[in-house]
Amino acid sequence: MITVVVVDDQELVRTGLKALAEREGDIAVVGEAATGRAGLRRVRELRPDVVLMDIRMPEMDGLEATREIVADPGLREVRVLVLTTFDEDEHVFEAIRAGAAGYLLKDVSPADLRQAIRVAAAGESLLSPSVTRTVLASIAARPDIVLDDAPLRSLSEREREILQHVGWGLSNDEIAEALFLSPATARTYVSRLLTKVGARDRSQLVVIAYETGLIQPGR
Repeated sequence: MITVVVVDDQELVRTGLKALAEREGDIAVVGEAATGRAGLRRVRELRPDVVLMDIRMPEMDGLEATREIVADPGLREVRVLVLTTFDEDEHVFEAIRAGAAGYLLKDVSPADLRQAIRVAAAGESLLSPSVTRTVLASIAARPDIVLDDAPLRSLSEREREILQHVGWGLSNDEIAEALFLSPATARTYVSRLLTKVGARDRSQLVVIAYETGLIQPGR
């Protein structure tokens, strides 16, 4: 059973998400909270597999709560899915930089919501179809983003190539097909990259690909 905590300041939203998430029986919402601070307390208490986190909330917003969860060594296995009505570029980028495993808009279909929870619980990362690498590329092009290729210096040419494909949004199977590798080999490379560059998950690898200049904006 996949356990979930829902953090959103609207009770109706929390109730709806709970009903949708639990519909097929393999997901259980074990806790709720109406503020980021209260959500952080509930996550520390319950240690769920996945947190559905709103962004704009009183006391502490969802981005700060996500940073706190990611920074807590005792919560290393907890995955945060940012779920919001706001699709501004800034929020997408900051959510992923904060350590979110994915970013979904609240108009996501019930089936896609449940699948996103399953994917996050399995340790993978995801973005909603409306949050594409083009959006991330446009953010990486902002003048306040300073490119730093330091994370790339310890990588082999093949590892850089794998990271580039991750940054383009390809799955392990798609990377394997594109580079004529076995799926198992592609997974091994991605796991190695996570360790080498100190990334928590695949979403952070995407950010690193842009912040190091490995992927050029708009490409």
